Amino acid sequence: MQKHLIVVSGPTGIGKTALSIDIAKQYNAEIISCDSRQFFKEMSIGTAVPNSEELAQVKHHFIQNISIAKPYSVGKFERDALEKIESLHKTSDVVVMVGGSGLYVDAVCRGLDDFPTVPKEIRDELNERCKTEGIEILERELQQIDPDYHTIVDKSNPHRLIRALEIYKASGETFTSFRIRQQQKRNFKTVKVILNRDREELYQRINKRVDIMLEDGLLEEVKSVYPFRANNALQTVGYKELFAHIDGEISLEFAIEEIKKNTRRYAKRQMTWFRRDPETIFFNPEDKESVMEYLETIIPN
Repeated sequence: MQKHLIVVSGPTGIGKTALSIDIAKQYNAEIISCDSRQFFKEMSIGTAVPNSEELAQVKHHFIQNISIAKPYSVGKFERDALEKIESLHKTSDVVVMVGGSGLYVDAVCRGLDDFPTVPKEIRDELNERCKTEGIEILERELQQIDPDYHTIVDKSNPHRLIRALEIYKASGETFTSFRIRQQQKRNFKTVKVILNRDREELYQRINKRVDIMLEDGLLEEVKSVYPFRANNALQTVGYKELFAHIDGEISLEFAIEEIKKNTRRYAKRQMTWFRRDPETIFFNPEDKESVMEYLETIIPN
């Protein structure tokens, strides 16, 4: 039998978790998370990990399995995920993978591109410029040399900006040019279910979810990881803004509005990422029947 990986993806707050559980139940499959922040034990409220009831319905993997004190790269996740998929395929023809981190989805489905080695002095120079000149300067520089990647990159994440710039400075080629090279072969067929909603509806869901996170104790969670604030895992929406509040730079009210605004912007970048694939088919997460009918045409159950 052909082995399949069903990928459920889409922007943050869209409703991926509930649908992925329904699909996994339909195919008696287990779920792999490819959310780049849900891996970390210390980050639960701000990353909207599935709750205990959801985790009890279907076995999940790569949920809060490592500590933010340990570095974890997309390359390491690719290797770990492929190993887990191979193991799960020994007892099931279908594995479900869910998450909105497009780079991590691509790493598993098509493989990472072979980026050139970057001399340490180039990276050090860019890090120093980020400190002295500010992240906005690097962001504008990336826009000039690689507008395609600039459209989808998290512009508030200095690590991503520096990575793209250092590749260009080391090779003379853009980050995008390395990302569109030949897809690596996999021992399974990938079927993607990309979710979308009306923009205003999605933004309302995002705003409400941020309010719920604060009610559930997000500020306390952020305080608990404050000593690790320089770690790459914490350079993410919801944590950065509250770090600034804890430092006395902004009020709590302003931090909350910034979280909502930056989350909406992140969702927009995610949709740009998914739309770049002309073969992408979008589904409304409320229309489970259409999703199941589509999957049934490819993977009869």
